[in-house]
Amino acid sequence: MEANKNHIPAHSHAQGATQPEDTFLQGVKDCIPTLLGYLSIGFAAGVVGHTSGLSIMEVTLMSLLIYAGSAQFIVAGMLAAQGSAIAIIATVFIVNLRHVLLSAALSPYFRQLTPLKTMIIGSLLTDETFGVAVNQTAQKTAISAKWMNGLNVTAYLNWIAATVAGAFLGQWITDPEKYGLHFALPAMFIGLLVTQVMSRGKIRRDLFVACSAVILVIGASFVLSGSMAVIAATVIAATLGVVVEKWK
Repeated sequence: MEANKNHIPAHSHAQGATQPEDTFLQGVKDCIPTLLGYLSIGFAAGVVGHTSGLSIMEVTLMSLLIYAGSAQFIVAGMLAAQGSAIAIIATVFIVNLRHVLLSAALSPYFRQLTPLKTMIIGSLLTDETFGVAVNQTAQKTAISAKWMNGLNVTAYLNWIAATVAGAFLGQWITDPEKYGLHFALPAMFIGLLVTQVMSRGKIRRDLFVACSAVILVIGASFVLSGSMAVIAATVIAATLGVVVEKWK
């Protein structure tokens, strides 16, 4: 009887225990490696936004509501070039269409959640948090909502703080290009790409997809706008990668 008493509580406890990697705090910890990138890119976005004529409050609201590094750089550049509101909105919409692909790729791992919870997670999803989440999908059929929220919220708050700091200090930086701040976003994406390619261990296949994307975007740019060429090249190159993956 003593053996049974000891066995049942232990079994019950193990079954209901929360895995350490599924907690909100673990999501915060897993976001830490990306924070330096967020700080540098967010700071650059704040500086560029301020030098393009936006106030600190406007930069802050843009980070709160838009929350997209590429979009915020685009808005700042088009405002400086006196672009129309319709052109800015259309360009930002097209550039951020990639989030449809990112959300679609992760949606199977959140099937257990309600539409509201899924929407909250999707609204804070970025290229960087997507990259971290993809690493989690390697050995899992589902991702904890608590973990994903910890990851997303940490990145969101860090981005806001970085852009506000950049906007505040931007009043003393009159020429962001002099310090290479305009290249901060591409530099971060290159770093993320290299890290993911090296961790996958499929360098030849990934290089094939990357070279295909470059060739496709150059060819597509002759018949499409720059933004549409990038999107078309991304979709086609990714499809080629899937085909090669299955064929191998």
